[in-house]
Amino acid sequence: MTDTTGFDWRSFLLRWSEEWADSLADGETRSQDDEAARQARWLGFPAASQERITAMEERLGRRMPASYREFLAVSDGWRHAGGFVWLLAGTEDARWHNDASGLGEMFEEYLDEDAGPEERREADLWRRGLQLDAESDATYVLMDPEDVGEDGEWAVYTWASWRAEPPERHANFLEFMRDMHREFHSLRANRRDGEPAFANATTRELDALMDEARLEALRGDWERAAKGLDEAKAYGRPRAAGLGDQLRRLLGQTYMVYFDGLVTDPRYAPELLPPLVAEHAAHSYRDDSTLPFHLRGADDDLMALAYATLEQVRNGTYRYTAAGPFGEAVDAARELARWGDTDGAWRTLLRALPLWEPLGPDHLAPLAWVADPLLGPLLTPERGRELLSTPRGGQSGEAPGVSAGLDPGGMAWLAEPDPGNNRTSYRFVLVEGVEPEELPGRLADADGAALNAPMTFWEARRASLRDRREFSSYDDRALMAVGRAGTGWSFAFDGDPAPFAGQRFVSPAVAASAGTRAVVVWSGLRTGHREPYFHLSVARDGAEEYAFTYVGGEIQKAGEIPGPLDPSRFFGAWQGASDAERALLEAVAGEFGASLPRHAIVNGRLHTFASRSWTRPPRDGEAYMVIRVGG
Repeated sequence: MTDTTGFDWRSFLLRWSEEWADSLADGETRSQDDEAARQARWLGFPAASQERITAMEERLGRRMPASYREFLAVSDGWRHAGGFVWLLAGTEDARWHNDASGLGEMFEEYLDEDAGPEERREADLWRRGLQLDAESDATYVLMDPEDVGEDGEWAVYTWASWRAEPPERHANFLEFMRDMHREFHSLRANRRDGEPAFANATTRELDALMDEARLEALRGDWERAAKGLDEAKAYGRPRAAGLGDQLRRLLGQTYMVYFDGLVTDPRYAPELLPPLVAEHAAHSYRDDSTLPFHLRGADDDLMALAYATLEQVRNGTYRYTAAGPFGEAVDAARELARWGDTDGAWRTLLRALPLWEPLGPDHLAPLAWVADPLLGPLLTPERGRELLSTPRGGQSGEAPGVSAGLDPGGMAWLAEPDPGNNRTSYRFVLVEGVEPEELPGRLADADGAALNAPMTFWEARRASLRDRREFSSYDDRALMAVGRAGTGWSFAFDGDPAPFAGQRFVSPAVAASAGTRAVVVWSGLRTGHREPYFHLSVARDGAEEYAFTYVGGEIQKAGEIPGPLDPSRFFGAWQGASDAERALLEAVAGEFGASLPRHAIVNGRLHTFASRSWTRPPRDGEAYMVIRVGG
């Protein structure tokens, strides 16, 4: 709540008047009265006496709030309150609106039966509000006697039809006038050729505030920096939006983030263009007509760089690079993320962040990495705050504590419902002592032994189906994402398997275990409309050691199963699918010391390949269906 008592109205209004007068070129005033105000360097009027204020209150039947009374005692009205209210009412012109505009009736027509109290109060504002706009560009200013703060101040609402937005609320008359002063500044900040330079005490104070905010941001005090930059942005100071957008982007606030005033500067374009075009690519659906608008002022070379970067982002080939030791950490982090260790990748970046070097004084943090297909998924709002809280760019400060990773470890997270509740079944292979890039050679046919570029699972799924022309009911080749499964293990994971094949299923554990050990898990305990099932098989040196399959309430076993994995421990006293699934996954993780990286599998991009079929070929007399699409 703003303290409106004791505010120095005269100094505030004098400064505003002088800034307005100095901002005008000769002949720019709208009227003779405006020209007289420019010559006098005063936008106001003579002060209202206490008698005039009292007479106004008797006429209106209400005592006015303190901030408006104190204003009138300095100036009985005001010219050019912002850019669209040309004359603000004084004691003679203030009047109850009484829906003279008919807007109350219009707003009520838009209310439905579910409208809440705030919406109904907004519609009724036009009948009860005190109108303060005397002359304007279709802009209304109403002070609401029923929206009263603890200090007795009335809220002020502004509305213009051409803005197509709900009425904007200002806490009191003082805040309204401050907002109009900001609006005046923001409209005058970008000067055209031939106009007087817009420099005054307020702009100098704001530019000093921005300079300090830049240093605060680099020291890790991003919250204080954001407040200073937001204040400067409200006044339209050049580069304030571009500076603040750097903080907002790392906090996950991508809407209306354009790095205005900085992205077209060749010094900063390598860092600011990639996140801008990545956001554009995510929402443009190949319509690139808006991109030049957000790059106003860019020369031909910069536009060419923007389109080239956009193509890389869309193709998944954009690669973030940085100079010096931080750049080395970027390369190391990408390699970790490539195989699923997103927590390790994030820690690698963060440890090197104090060594990061900005491209210039208006560069507050590394940003282009968010467009990198492997590094971008590392970012969360919490991690953005952690990055922004870390001193960097040669500045010192208190570093934040290390935050918890996003991966819980183990495998039990697979038993938790995902946000869309879509993951009801999955299967994976663990292979001990081999690197992830070796898995296709163990699990795929010769023609499918190459890894695809890192993609999200659904991107990989679309790509795998794009040129496929034949589908067989006996062919169950899995699209597997690969990575490291903790110390000493690699994984191949399929998050959207075909229905469990029953008697036709052939565990890939045997083929994968040549010279080592392999584990296969296939879970469908939460499939809903089908019988729940769970399979575990373990092989060593090309031979199966043990296995069990639970399906239809029955357990089939083979070999000597270790006690911790004995299926009777989980299915003997059935407690529900999710309980059994969690317990089984915890037992598997404990037995083999392996884990699956949740964040990489669910949100990241991993290499994929198509495995050989998980079902045996059809036997004589077994019918199956083949569907061919196209030629």
